[in-house]
Amino acid sequence: MASEGSVPSKAAPPPVLYSFADPDELSKGLASFVLAAQDEALKKQSTFKLAISGGSLPKVLGQDLINRTDVKWDKWEIFFADERVVPLDHEDSNFLANDNHLFSKVPIPRENIHVIDTSKLDNPEEVADEYEKQMIATFVGSNAIAFPRFDLILLGIGPDGHTCSLFPGHELLQENDGWVAYLTDSPKPPNTRITLTFPVLNHAHRVAFVASGEGKQEILHKALDQPEAGLPCSMVKVVSPGQVYWFSDDAALK
Repeated sequence: MASEGSVPSKAAPPPVLYSFADPDELSKGLASFVLAAQDEALKKQSTFKLAISGGSLPKVLGQDLINRTDVKWDKWEIFFADERVVPLDHEDSNFLANDNHLFSKVPIPRENIHVIDTSKLDNPEEVADEYEKQMIATFVGSNAIAFPRFDLILLGIGPDGHTCSLFPGHELLQENDGWVAYLTDSPKPPNTRITLTFPVLNHAHRVAFVASGEGKQEILHKALDQPEAGLPCSMVKVVSPGQVYWFSDDAALK
């Protein structure tokens, strides 16, 4: 099912699994991991470029991170790995979920958080195009690049194996040119969304999936033990020397 765009040209190293006793320990481990990625990025460049998903991830991410004193919030530049095409204060907004659990509790400059243009909500193609232009302005400097290279992308996983808004069997699994795509037929509401594409995910320095709780047991085992099954989350195969990581707790790994 994977296309040329979703399978990188260089061999992808196997994923690294980090397991924690409970959600609290997972949150601490994830925060330390994120800060290590921050520090490494800032040794080489002026900003830490991060993409974040929604769902349960913002709560796990924010729980420990908001209390850490070694976060250089003014250096963070945040995009969303996917976003629902809704107002920013809508209950389905991934921005709102992250704002509630993280952004509103820390001194991150609002201009460092890249959100969708809500004046274009009736035209999801324009929303995706405008969001891609924001990414181009951030990543394309004096050197032309085929795809952006995020320092870290944090993702969740759905019960069907979807990640971002890349769903099993959907035509967007074959997208290999654009950075940001849109869909109006999401099998999970809301129907209209934008999402990063596999080539963008697969060119990151690090992609970290976060899956915790008993409800993730079945899909997590399938993702880790049957990578050939064609689940969207298993199609994230980062170009070497990048790396895919999984963060989980004992409840999900039983």
